[in-house]
Amino acid sequence: MLCRKSKWMLAACVALALSWLSAVPVAAQTFYICEGSNTTTASQLDFTSGQLNAVSIDSITLSVPARQRYVGGDLSMLIRYEEQKAQFKDAQGNDITDLLNFVREQGWNTVRVRLFVDPSKDSDKAVVQDLDYVKSLGRRIKAAGLLLMLDFHYSDTWADPGKQWTPDSWKTLSDAQLMTQLYDYTKDCLQQLTAAGAAPDFIQTGNEISYGMLWGTQAQAGNNQNNRCYTNSPAVNWTRFFNLLKKAGQACREVCPRAKIIIHSERVPNTGVLTDFYDRLRNASVDYDIIGLSYYPYFHGKLAQLESALKALAGKNYGKPIQIVETGYPWKWAVQGTTVDYTSTYPYSNAGQKQFTADLIDLLKKYPQVNGLSWWYAEANAKGCTGNLNSGWYNASLFDNETGRALDALYQLKAFK
Repeated sequence: MLCRKSKWMLAACVALALSWLSAVPVAAQTFYICEGSNTTTASQLDFTSGQLNAVSIDSITLSVPARQRYVGGDLSMLIRYEEQKAQFKDAQGNDITDLLNFVREQGWNTVRVRLFVDPSKDSDKAVVQDLDYVKSLGRRIKAAGLLLMLDFHYSDTWADPGKQWTPDSWKTLSDAQLMTQLYDYTKDCLQQLTAAGAAPDFIQTGNEISYGMLWGTQAQAGNNQNNRCYTNSPAVNWTRFFNLLKKAGQACREVCPRAKIIIHSERVPNTGVLTDFYDRLRNASVDYDIIGLSYYPYFHGKLAQLESALKALAGKNYGKPIQIVETGYPWKWAVQGTTVDYTSTYPYSNAGQKQFTADLIDLLKKYPQVNGLSWWYAEANAKGCTGNLNSGWYNASLFDNETGRALDALYQLKAFK
């Protein structure tokens, strides 16, 4: 909401607000010019150039509706796909010249990007997102009128429930030094992103951290079992973990006070472990805003299992919105490691993937606490690739690797809004 106030506030407010206004598409929510009892819709404002085309506004404040929903996907590999000449097309086969603008036109309002400390330590072709990479992609995301969800991995490689390895350059630090390093690193990244025009709107302080983070290095794994956080782990393990989260959160509040902090778990299959995790966060007074979940039906169970998890979280009254920050479903064949066969309901096909997406959205909209949905690795597309991304397809993306065409599920996602 845009409101008239005293003129002396103009210079201070406009600079702050413009970055937000240019980052939030009008289609996602309604803005108003307010003066007394008169209101004018935001259609009179020019958001496309990042300039506020309204001469009589004295100050600006931004208010997001309480029931605003956020929908989009993780596009962390977009730059690499562009470098390798991937051919993105719409469902009719027309060339997509700018994928970010295209997804915004399909109703997306949020894009997620992961960040590694030093991805050069890993040879995985998808572990490439260092700070410079994220600044470049993040700047483009914001310029396209989309919100940016930043996913700190706090590792040189993939961080997930079974791999929370401390970056090599941090491995000799004591716990006290590690707290300081985590704070300094988080703060520096956010400062650099902000200066680059890529300030995040959502920040994950860790990726799938159900069992803690920064355990040590993989080579030291046998000596670092005590850094893991299970339900039966000693209290000192959990205290260490929560202190790390608090230092990361402190940096987020200092640099990006408007951003929403997400704490991310993937324990949908085990609601007892899931609620125990968020109970402990509440009891430890960890500062965060949003419960973030991964939900992959082929790993985590059918939609009924997700609903059980949502009911369990709702029953706890945590007072936090819930977002599905990672999801996906195959369109041609099973994802490697699949443990749940859902093909009797959702065949591996364009139509099956679309129907899964539609039914997932119908389920999520039953729960008012759920305000976010993000498809993981949505941009995977081998069509036309000239490098190492043309093989070993991830087959749960939103593009056909053989034709480059957008699949129907991409268009279906806007129904969540």
